Amino acid sequence: MHLEEDERWMKEAIAQARIAESLGEVPIGAVIVRDGEIVGAGYNLRERDRDPTAHAEMIAIRQASDRLQAWRLLGCTLYVTLEPCPMCAGAILQSRVERVVYGASDPKAGCVGTLMDLLQDSRFNHISPWTSGVLHEECSALLTDFFRRLRSR
Repeated sequence: MHLEEDERWMKEAIAQARIAESLGEVPIGAVIVRDGEIVGAGYNLRERDRDPTAHAEMIAIRQASDRLQAWRLLGCTLYVTLEPCPMCAGAILQSRVERVVYGASDPKAGCVGTLMDLLQDSRFNHISPWTSGVLHEECSALLTDFFRRLRSR
């Protein structure tokens, strides 16, 4: 359905992840797209900022909200290289992101289908459909290679 477009924007999220990697951060990147344009982008900055909330998705959501001058990110799709954690899934719901696309699943903290599915829980006042596995190999390799290099040091 959206595969070609999803791959295009996931490549942009991967580019964000590479920026994080160049800074020694865990390589996770995100972009938020509305009407064919990136309105928010972010990459992991937890180490640099010493901030547990400095995840790629959180930074992209803040940037998109600022750019669009709205906390409701209606009509927006979030592309992220790694499945969102509970905090980021909560921010996605709170910001009313309409759709989420991620590359690699997160067996330790993933809350968009792996450990649980916060985005499809009808008890919340918003539901975001999601797609997983877009450019899975590239997204997974970023993380695997990063941690392999880290362990070899």
